[in-house]
Amino acid sequence: MDVRVRNNVNIVGIDDAPTVMLAHGFGCDQAMWHRVTAALSGRFRIVLFDHVGSGNADPAAWDPIRYATLDSYASDILDIVDGLELRDTVFVGHSVAAMMGVLAAAARPSAFAKLVLVTPSPCYIDDGDYRGGFSRADIDDLLDSLESNYLGWSRAIASTIAGNPERPELSEELAETFCRTDPACAKVFARTTFLSDNRGDLAKVSLPTLILECAEDVIAPTGVGAYVASQISGSKLVTLDTTGHCPQLSAPESTAAEIASFVDGPT
Repeated sequence: MDVRVRNNVNIVGIDDAPTVMLAHGFGCDQAMWHRVTAALSGRFRIVLFDHVGSGNADPAAWDPIRYATLDSYASDILDIVDGLELRDTVFVGHSVAAMMGVLAAAARPSAFAKLVLVTPSPCYIDDGDYRGGFSRADIDDLLDSLESNYLGWSRAIASTIAGNPERPELSEELAETFCRTDPACAKVFARTTFLSDNRGDLAKVSLPTLILECAEDVIAPTGVGAYVASQISGSKLVTLDTTGHCPQLSAPESTAAEIASFVDGPT
């Protein structure tokens, strides 16, 4: 297995600088990071990749049974760390990829130096006092809509996820990334994402962790970031002054600045 081919790995930046691995969320690919990559590549070595079933990852690697759990994505991330012989890497995961990083770090803490969780949600469904932002009926409706008309769903949901209605170019960019994803793969990935519950895995993280949330976010609403921070000992929560679920699009400068400060800070 060549992880560079399987996950369409690309490395940019400075070879002997600290390594930052950027992992994209559901429906996207590594291109979602282009604004942040531009800001960070002059200081760090940046590792970009596509999850199997997304972007330009090897389609032959796709298996709907294997990728029905986030553990398999976490295993792929560890394969990339091993295949590239990465050391002291700071893992940055957006949305569901944040939980992939949590799982990978819990399984093998030595694989990373630090974690950055960007708009994470360990569980999207409300459960007792925990408010994930959605009822089970909401999620079922979302999945039904996605499965019946993925391209139409992509166009409709992109503006909600991107936020910032005064900046329609952001939702258009997000919709384009969704539409590049194979619908069959997206349907499986969506169920894996929105039905996952990783609340019990957060306390297993022993690494320095930065949590970045947005001031307004429909997908990971206010309170979710605080919950994640309360469960990961010693973690730091920063609220970015932006709206939507994708600060790497809506606020790339402040997102990159927080990442860079954390990478350069004490371990």
